Amino acid sequence: MSDDHKYEVNLQWKNERKGELTSPLLNQTIEVATPPDFPKGMPGVWSPEHLLIAAVNSCLMTTFLAIAENSKLDYDSFECNAIGWVEKVDGKFQVTKIVLKPKVTFPSHTSYDKVKRVLEMSEKNCLISNSIKSTVTLEFD
Repeated sequence: MSDDHKYEVNLQWKNERKGELTSPLLNQTIEVATPPDFPKGMPGVWSPEHLLIAAVNSCLMTTFLAIAENSKLDYDSFECNAIGWVEKVDGKFQVTKIVLKPKVTFPSHTSYDKVKRVLEMSEKNCLISNSIKSTVTLEFD
C-alpha cells in the first residue's frame, strides 16, 4: 500500500444556500448547506461544520477499530458523541475545539485502562485530528 492517497469530492450548487456533494467512487449524495446559525442558513441539512466534526468523529472510530484489532482488544460496541464549537477569532469564524465523548462496551475480562489507552492512542493517531488546527479532546464518563 502506498503512503500517498487522494480522495475526490465534487460539489454542485443546487439553489439558495444548498448544494450536493458526490464522489466518483461513492454511491450516495450528501446535501450540504449553510447552517441555520448564519444568514439564509437552512435547518435540517448537513453543513460544512457538521461534516468537519463528523470527519473527526468517524476518524476516531476507524482509528480505534484498527488499533483495537492490532492491540487484540476485546470490545462489544463503540459509539461516540462529538461536539464542536464555532467561535470568531481575529474577526474570522473557525471551529476552535471539538470534544469527543466515546463510549465503548467491553467484556468483563477486558481492562478499562487498556480500553482508555487504545482510545487515547486512537485520538493521537487520527489523520483528521492531526490535519486541523482545532483542539480535539477526549472526555470519558
